Amino acid sequence: MLTVLTRVFRTPELRGKVLFTLGIVVLFRLGQLLPAPGVDIVVVRRCIGSAGGGLFDMVQMLSGGAMLQLSVFALGVMPYITASIVMQLLAVVIPRLDALRKEGQNGQAKITQYTRYATVGLAVLNAGTVVTLARTGRLLPGCTQPLLRDDGLLAVTVIVLTMVAGACAVMWLGELITERGVGNGMSLLIFTQVVAVFPAYLSKIFVLSPVSFVVMIVAGLFLVAAVVFVEQAQRRVPVSYTKRLIGNRTFGQNTYIPMKVNQAGIVPVIFTSSLLYLPTLAAPLLGPGARAWVELNLTSGTHPLYMTAYVLLIAGFAYFYVSITFNPEEVADGIRKYGGFVPGIRPGRPTAAYLAYVLSRLTAPGALYLAVLALLPLVAFAILRDPGTQQNFPFGGTSILIMVGVGLDTVKQIEAQLQQRNYEGFLKK
Repeated sequence: MLTVLTRVFRTPELRGKVLFTLGIVVLFRLGQLLPAPGVDIVVVRRCIGSAGGGLFDMVQMLSGGAMLQLSVFALGVMPYITASIVMQLLAVVIPRLDALRKEGQNGQAKITQYTRYATVGLAVLNAGTVVTLARTGRLLPGCTQPLLRDDGLLAVTVIVLTMVAGACAVMWLGELITERGVGNGMSLLIFTQVVAVFPAYLSKIFVLSPVSFVVMIVAGLFLVAAVVFVEQAQRRVPVSYTKRLIGNRTFGQNTYIPMKVNQAGIVPVIFTSSLLYLPTLAAPLLGPGARAWVELNLTSGTHPLYMTAYVLLIAGFAYFYVSITFNPEEVADGIRKYGGFVPGIRPGRPTAAYLAYVLSRLTAPGALYLAVLALLPLVAFAILRDPGTQQNFPFGGTSILIMVGVGLDTVKQIEAQLQQRNYEGFLKK
């Protein structure tokens, strides 16, 4: 790792990209710590310090502690990520979006523009709900003091507009990282959100119980190693291309199609977390009976109904997302078009059926893997049996998967750019 970092900072162009990415990340964190106008930050921090557990901790983790602090970047990257996933899902049922997806760069640019519009709409809805919860005293559990200095219509409108503008700025910062920095911008920003609150959770556990802290660190290292192993695991489907004589040389090669065990990545976990948070956001708008039912069954992350829905939705979205992102028929058609074939399988429909069969066999353990990660906090709670540690348990499946997945992807992109620079230097010599 040190060798890679040394090579990165010795390469001027790559060094500039890394420093640019780090600068954007610092700016993003400043926006998450900067409170929105009209928010009583002293009361907010006092109430956050006394609250914890269940869905509260999950929101803190996924937003980097910004949403519940009502900061300028309170919404973070969640509106954009949710809009991107929704657009991918709509491309399956709306022929126009599917046609745009197949048009190449121009079609993708239009889909990106539609995603931005959807991001703004989701940001308005999310910001309005969060500010409404803060105005009615339901945002932070157990907090009786007013979080807003002025709960008038004009003051609330200013806070909502500030958060929506912050979400648009975050979307722009993520796109800047993707274009001029290193790695995927939105993935790095959500990675930053998770990592930012991780040390605080660990320090709280150490203060409450040093023994539990040591046990949790050791268990966390084994968990990270297991996640890395599964994330790197893949089934390589061999593909052979027929040899062609061009001039006096014969061209032909044997390659493979890499199909990961966790083909869906972190998308099912993030989308499920966002979906299960919607009933909590909409609870103040419901009747007393429905609101009480939501608060009883869908607010606590340890409730059996919540965990069952969490696991089933993750498994369902894993299958659905893989089915729309990997089309066996398109892959088989592309292989046939370039004169390739899977050994022992006829080109065309038999190849597509074989790829679909392999994909289905891989998605089953991948979905089970994501579900097990989602259940890890419950297992840890049963082992630790410490209420204070349970409320501050940081090694949830969502956080580990985000950190490991984004970290591996970013390192791979850096190594790929380093290899490209080395090849260019060799050719110049």
